[in-house]
Amino acid sequence: MSDENRLVYSTESGKIKEAPQKPHRPKGDGIVRIQRQTKGRKGKGVSLVTGLDLDDAELRLLAAELKKVCGCGGSVKEGVIEIQGDKRDNIKVHLEKKGHTVKLAGG
Repeated sequence: MSDENRLVYSTESGKIKEAPQKPHRPKGDGIVRIQRQTKGRKGKGVSLVTGLDLDDAELRLLAAELKKVCGCGGSVKEGVIEIQGDKRDNIKVHLEKKGHTVKLAGG
């Protein structure tokens, strides 16, 4: 749609907002990668789980499972599960039980 024909304001309803587009996550290669990261976290390490081809709701459920297994906090940001601390071994064992192919990446 060209910008010339785009409706921006209507006297009946006011300012017209475009629907926000959902960010597109690249499709994984079928391998789940777990890495440890401390950069930008004031020395506190987190375990990052990437490469899962799940929608946001399933990703949040898996993150909740992993937090219970590891006994620590975490979150989901932009399709990446962040688990506090260096819990890579616990995460790897749990994901392999669920049938995922897992690799430890980075330091």
